[in-house]
Amino acid sequence: MKSKSYNGQVIPINRDNVDTDLIIPKQYLKSIKKSGFGPFLFDSLRYNDTATLDSNDEREENSEFILNREPFRKGNILVSKSNFGCGSSREHAVWAIQNYGIDVVIAESFADIFSRNSFKNGLLLISLDLQTINQIIDSSLSSNSYILDVNLTEDKILLPDDKTITFSISRSYKDRIINELDDIELTLRNKDQIKNYENQMKLSKPWLFNNE
Repeated sequence: MKSKSYNGQVIPINRDNVDTDLIIPKQYLKSIKKSGFGPFLFDSLRYNDTATLDSNDEREENSEFILNREPFRKGNILVSKSNFGCGSSREHAVWAIQNYGIDVVIAESFADIFSRNSFKNGLLLISLDLQTINQIIDSSLSSNSYILDVNLTEDKILLPDDKTITFSISRSYKDRIINELDDIELTLRNKDQIKNYENQMKLSKPWLFNNE
């Protein structure tokens, strides 16, 4: 198996029930290009004014929000609490997180549809217990820099104090992320079996292929 790890600054979002409308508001869902959504991540919290997909210049930042403060502005590991990604089903929420440059989301729990969308798009979600989540959030908020080393290959997270935390994700999820596979690429792994099945069907039920 290939090696895969992520190293970076924590972005603490210290709240439960971060919903998809908070992650990216509905007015930015008009495009399905999977790109260009990063500037609108947590839009209603990051800015004091609104924008459109085509116009995002000269906006007034909310200086209190975590993504507008150093060192969190350049973070790539988001840490939050329970039921992250709840609310309406919108794949744009995952795209916005990825477009911003976030590689990993750690939370106590995740909404089901958000989890499935993350799985399909290769965004790594890690569930940890609340005590550990609170420790990471509190430590990151009280530090000038709080860097995590997430080793997906070994299912381990190394904290700045050299403490190691283990986590668990499914083998298929890990395989998909490490090998950067989408649904089509996963299907093509079985192309020989698919072709053999098709040939068998042509022999056993030839009338199905009369229009070829």
